[in-house]
Amino acid sequence: MEESRGPLSGIRVLELAGLAPGPFAGMMLADHGAEVLRVDRVKAVSDTPRRDVMDRGKHTIGLDLKSPEGVAAFKRLAGRADVVIEVFRPGVAERLGIGPADLHAVNERLVYGRMTGWGQDGPLASTAGHDIDYIAIAGVLSMLGRAGEKPTPPINILGDFAGGGLMLAYGVLLALLERERTGRGRVVDAAMVDGAALLFSMFYAGVHSGRWGPRGTNLLDTGAPMYDTYETADGGHLAVGALEPQFWAEMLARMGVDDMPDRDDPANWPAIRERLTEIFRSRTRAEWEAVFEGSDACVSPVLDPREAVRHPHNRARGTFVEVDGLPQAAPAPRLVGAPRGDLSPATRLHDLSDWGLPGDEAKALRAAGVLA
Repeated sequence: MEESRGPLSGIRVLELAGLAPGPFAGMMLADHGAEVLRVDRVKAVSDTPRRDVMDRGKHTIGLDLKSPEGVAAFKRLAGRADVVIEVFRPGVAERLGIGPADLHAVNERLVYGRMTGWGQDGPLASTAGHDIDYIAIAGVLSMLGRAGEKPTPPINILGDFAGGGLMLAYGVLLALLERERTGRGRVVDAAMVDGAALLFSMFYAGVHSGRWGPRGTNLLDTGAPMYDTYETADGGHLAVGALEPQFWAEMLARMGVDDMPDRDDPANWPAIRERLTEIFRSRTRAEWEAVFEGSDACVSPVLDPREAVRHPHNRARGTFVEVDGLPQAAPAPRLVGAPRGDLSPATRLHDLSDWGLPGDEAKALRAAGVLA
């Protein structure tokens, strides 16, 4: 694996293995040059590279954190780290002896990032949950879906990744920036329920002010015909986002339509949607792409992941990269002119001397089955 590079080069991260949000936060940091060491169970680690996209650019080790020797070794590693990413339920890390107080005792500059669904306190803090539960309690799920239909979860993007992992990475960076002034690390309490709620700030304001109505009846939630998807003759789909009047006018002109009802009157929306549905079904997706190519009509083909990799715009920008034969999204956002971190699959780290664990001690721990 190449030496870490990028704006976070020199930052060391200990990432305790867990489900999607924690590894995603670690990936975000590794993508920009941080040295991320993933700590897994002993039996889960081998010399076979880990090709999970969220483990790219990382190293990995196995450590038995239920043994005193494993806890002591983890504290040694934390003494050389800048960041710890912890993904357990509240209280678990403390019971293991690797909670914030335990690690700050050996490294007061450590940023301790905690990733949970419900947060470190509150009535639900100790209960199980998944993305769908967090966005439900945040009030987000109630707003997603079409009018008259049940709420539709948007896979696990909003809770796990946007409200969880991304917010944790952001919180870690805030704490690292603050550390430059204070010299001390801080605990980051990243809860997916909090992050999902924050993402919907604008829509909450709309609900409470009366400007946003029931699910599926508004401008941006498929209520309006000028912001929706439509099926084409060959079973493909188009995304229509012609919100502004000039974009709407250009779309209709390119479609050859000059008798569409007034879209400013919501009473006309059902008729407009029916008309657009009929027209878009009259041609294939490729034919419509040709009609709207290079225009400001804000009409785009709905691409599947394989098509997205091949799209000319994405190819020109390098939006996707291929790593070890697997296409995946390139690091974002881009810091213009700055190199990015290594994107190769995660490999096992054998030499931990730079992390404060000399070779003879590591060898003894491996012989005892505490370290892999």
